[in-house]
Amino acid sequence: MSFLNLRGKTFLVVGVANRKSVAWAVAKVLESEGANLLYCVRSEKRRLELQNLLPSQSPIFICDFESPADLENLQTTLESEPELQLNGVVHSIAFANYTDGVKPFHETKREDFLQATQISSFSLVELARICKPFLVKDASFITIGISSTEVTAENYGYMAPIKASLEASIRYLAKSFSKDTSVRFNSVNAGPLKTSASAGIPGYLVNYLYAEKLTFRKKALQTEEVANLAAFLLSPRSSGINGQGIVIDAGMGMNYFDQEIVQEAMRLNP
Repeated sequence: MSFLNLRGKTFLVVGVANRKSVAWAVAKVLESEGANLLYCVRSEKRRLELQNLLPSQSPIFICDFESPADLENLQTTLESEPELQLNGVVHSIAFANYTDGVKPFHETKREDFLQATQISSFSLVELARICKPFLVKDASFITIGISSTEVTAENYGYMAPIKASLEASIRYLAKSFSKDTSVRFNSVNAGPLKTSASAGIPGYLVNYLYAEKLTFRKKALQTEEVANLAAFLLSPRSSGINGQGIVIDAGMGMNYFDQEIVQEAMRLNP
């Protein structure tokens, strides 16, 4: 038996965009462990794209988390699945509108902030509510966060405080569900990754390369490493972890005074 003990268990993976997405990497790890997978994507276009990637006919649901009608349809669709029992759920959804470029935080548009909050943060709460009737008593729910919501990276715009609200929601959901279940909620707080979604953030590549230099090993965090942590948190082996944000950043957040970085900075700015 595998250490993770995931064989034959069923997981819903929400947010697969393409082969580079974190959700896809998590799905591949779960699949390699013998788990059964269901998927949920944003649109029919994404459903067709994902269908072409999958070797089997796994169920693929559609839900745009901005649409109340889609949320209602998702619940109805799950209810129609025969004797559905979920051992875990992966929430990997995020969106921010950068079409006007990155502006100072105080110039954030209300509609942009509210839209990003709905999709990137509150969608977790709605997904948890919808999935609750189908979760086994000791199921595990995870979301994908960022390594530090306190870092004021200018090119990330207003997403850091929204990710902070996502991480806070984890703790409140863990408490709320504890009233009548043993369902766990945790977030995987990843350092910068090379994904298609991150490529849409203005100036992201420079920050990614800088973050790579800050890691202890001088090698950027890999999406597969994030997926491995996610699989562990979804497994019964992590039964004692609940309401936590687990940082995975290859040491980036503790290496501010790396000699190479300091010398380079002083050379450029004597």
